[in-house]
Amino acid sequence: MTTSTVDRCLALVETLAGRPDGASLGALAQLVELPKSAAHRLLHTLAGRGYVTQDPQTQDYQLSLRFAALGFRYLDMRRLPDVAQGALDRLALDAGEYCRIAIVEGEGLVWIARAQGATQGLRYEPAMDREVVLHATATGKSWLATMPEEEALAIAYRRGFRTPPGFGPRILNTVDDLRRHLRETRERGYALAIEEGEAGIVAMATTFRAFDAPDAPVAGTVSIAGPLVRLNEARTAALAPRLHAAAQEIAELWPVRRRQRAPVKPTSDSALATTP
Repeated sequence: MTTSTVDRCLALVETLAGRPDGASLGALAQLVELPKSAAHRLLHTLAGRGYVTQDPQTQDYQLSLRFAALGFRYLDMRRLPDVAQGALDRLALDAGEYCRIAIVEGEGLVWIARAQGATQGLRYEPAMDREVVLHATATGKSWLATMPEEEALAIAYRRGFRTPPGFGPRILNTVDDLRRHLRETRERGYALAIEEGEAGIVAMATTFRAFDAPDAPVAGTVSIAGPLVRLNEARTAALAPRLHAAAQEIAELWPVRRRQRAPVKPTSDSALATTP
């Protein structure tokens, strides 16, 4: 399979991922800019492997749950969510808001765990498959703020200062604005996004490291998010110590994850030998 074929196949998968009700062959071909015959061949291959299904009545295509199963299997093998879920649950309970963990993957972040602490009134609960837009989220800004400014701005620039659909009215759109927010994040000790990721929503986030040491690499972020009417300036400041405590707890647990994944080295015969 050529690189261009793989690229087109992935484009079809990503397009279908945003259409849970499915889409017709013609619509998919148009969206990924492929001839219908080429799109049909790729969809036929994906269906043969069980990754795509076709509605017998409408003939529309949609992703099967095979991708979701693979994702959960991968997370389970890496033991990413389970180690830190307890700390996240306690943070959500204390904050009474929606909390999440994201981990660093290349030049981005990926959500891996969540906990809902809101028990009444407005409940904020976004989809876990939503992209972490670095310049428009507290999660993204908290990570970028740990880097040298030039490196952080270069990563943000490569990912683009676009405004994705559904994001809030106060989303950042210039390098100067991002530079200012990163400076404020370092001074404050945590990142804030007020109506940036979504209208009427405030999020705060900080990073945790691969182990509890200041020179350890950043492994991910932990965040709190909820309605603006609850997460005002005074409340975010009051929650900051609890957010930092959760991040430290997760950092202390992270080496446990690595030990769980570490293969057991076979014992050599020489190691078993004793001196007479």
